[in-house]
Amino acid sequence: MRILVFGKTGQVATELSRQADVIALGRDAADLSDPAACAAAIRTHAPEAVINAAAFTAVDKAEEEEDLATTINGAAPAAMAGACADLGIPFVHISTDYVFDGSGETPRATDAPTAPLGAYGRSKLAGETGIVEAGGAYAILRTSWVVSAHGANFVNTMLRVGPARGHLRVVDDQIGGPTPAADIAAACLKIAAHLAKHPEAAGIYHFAGAPDTSWAGFAVAIFEIAELAIVVEHIPTTEYPLPAPRPLNSRLDCSRTEAVFGIKRPDWRAGLAEILNDLSRQGDTS
Repeated sequence: MRILVFGKTGQVATELSRQADVIALGRDAADLSDPAACAAAIRTHAPEAVINAAAFTAVDKAEEEEDLATTINGAAPAAMAGACADLGIPFVHISTDYVFDGSGETPRATDAPTAPLGAYGRSKLAGETGIVEAGGAYAILRTSWVVSAHGANFVNTMLRVGPARGHLRVVDDQIGGPTPAADIAAACLKIAAHLAKHPEAAGIYHFAGAPDTSWAGFAVAIFEIAELAIVVEHIPTTEYPLPAPRPLNSRLDCSRTEAVFGIKRPDWRAGLAEILNDLSRQGDTS
């Protein structure tokens, strides 16, 4: 299957290029601040499926640049979806748990009411709305806490600051599922192939690692598997203020994804071990 990927150096885009022979478009080839150009790129490359792995992901910065975030996360995916619908090809788009308000303790179903807390969540919800309105064989894949051996993410941050400080204060009241980018990439590829044969499966889906944990619990696991003696102090969100509010409950009900595509929630601990092995291999060759 000839797959066009928006994104080239991001976590999921990198994993997609590792797992399949895809056409990956970076910022130089596809500027997401120009939605019409993104739609034109799809028509030019004439792929059999499109995966959007690019986004404005700076959650705090989005509070100051909401218009740009909404263009990149909202208007651009909607334009991509429209082009794919016109061509009759599958469109897979990665979204986020930030479309919810994070209240309660129950995993959110795909049809649960959305209520973003900040600009980033609002921009991603705008993208979802535009994709649904475009129709076609689309899949919106909401995920959470993306990690990998490359790029800016929680694992790399912990491995950088942990050894330097020896003691870290990490939030313990935000609960969710860490999700390896490699697993997200594999899910996107499988979903795209399924939609090509079964366009009626179009809709919104959830995909997150298991078991659910807190950021502090995740940090402890990182240091344990990496065999680093770092003290992790568990603190509430109120003691770590940030410009953009974070959802306390990022649990996602992923049962529909398993029922339709046969894709189970990945064990993030196995994914974490592979990420650490990947980082070790990078260190050996650097």
